Amino acid sequence: MGRIEEVLEEAKSKNLLRALRPASGRAEGKIILGGREYVDFSSNDYLGLSNHPRLTRAACEAAERFGTSSSASRLLSGDLSLHHQLEEAVAGFKNKESSLVFNSGYQANTGIISALYGRQDAVFSDRLCHASIIDGIILSGANSFRFRHNDPEHLERLLKDMRIKFREALIVTESIFSMDGDKAPLREIVRLAKEHDCRVMVDEAHATGIFGTNGSGIVEEEGLSEETDLIMGTFGKALGGFGAYLACPQKIKEFLINTCRAFIYSTALPPPVIACGLESLAVVRDEPERRKTLLENAGYFRDTLKRSGFNIKGSSQIIPLVVGDSRTTVAVSEALVKEGYWALPIRPPTVPADQARLRFSLTYYHTKEILNGLVHALREKYNI
Repeated sequence: MGRIEEVLEEAKSKNLLRALRPASGRAEGKIILGGREYVDFSSNDYLGLSNHPRLTRAACEAAERFGTSSSASRLLSGDLSLHHQLEEAVAGFKNKESSLVFNSGYQANTGIISALYGRQDAVFSDRLCHASIIDGIILSGANSFRFRHNDPEHLERLLKDMRIKFREALIVTESIFSMDGDKAPLREIVRLAKEHDCRVMVDEAHATGIFGTNGSGIVEEEGLSEETDLIMGTFGKALGGFGAYLACPQKIKEFLINTCRAFIYSTALPPPVIACGLESLAVVRDEPERRKTLLENAGYFRDTLKRSGFNIKGSSQIIPLVVGDSRTTVAVSEALVKEGYWALPIRPPTVPADQARLRFSLTYYHTKEILNGLVHALREKYNI
């Protein structure tokens, strides 16, 4: 038996084999699969913008004007005025000098880190950082040091012991962690970066559009835009589109344009996608009630679960219920699906062993009535 067969057989035996499940429709916090409608708690469409008429209209108009493809990398003939308009808008949104658009969050993180750092450098990363950050560090060849999750004291010990041995150094964290829904201690991280001559990179993928006075993210909310060197984020979550960005100083943008393989060797994002990104920033500005409602309902859901006896953590629109072993998690998920709630299990290696969970990802369309129904279904399952 070859390696492929062995891996598949082992996954099947442990009930861990993943499969694709095509949907026939999705809108307003619901998804249609196999002819049945479910309330979707596995989407990152936090503000419900993916079907917003302003975004779909902007995408259609861009397709009619520019076509459906950029047809080349941006360093050849794929660089459109739309790309520059979006980068200017992102820079203003994130309060940075400039920005650079990437084709996905994964490409952004792997490309940025591997371009900026090498074998003579060090990267200090939160232990629960996204796989794309981990892969970016591996590709860079930089010396990797992982600090315990949201533990500035552990980070400080690592910096005191190791920073002096390397040429340049980066501290990288998410601002809202995708699987735990909690916030990073950004103020402490920025302070340590100053003391030990490090750059700071913050992945705002799950915070962009939701937190801060202008919806820019946790960096804005904490007033740390100037102190944060690299602010990365995506358009494919709360902003309802696709692609990613890095907000940064102009010199770093110029450096990446000339060295970042993930940017240089990719066909540019198509005009409809870029236009959608532009319009999403305008909608975030014009409709602040979306993020306000989302966070209010998330707080309500979290408090209701706690009052019902569940051990809940996090402080965002991502609310994990850690079940433990994978088999039980899958069983609970299947029971919820039968009740009409599309809440899929998150299992290792996405999360640590024995921390399999249901990750409830709330959106603007998940009303208190819907959330009460979900809590009731969970209480019945757990007999509380």
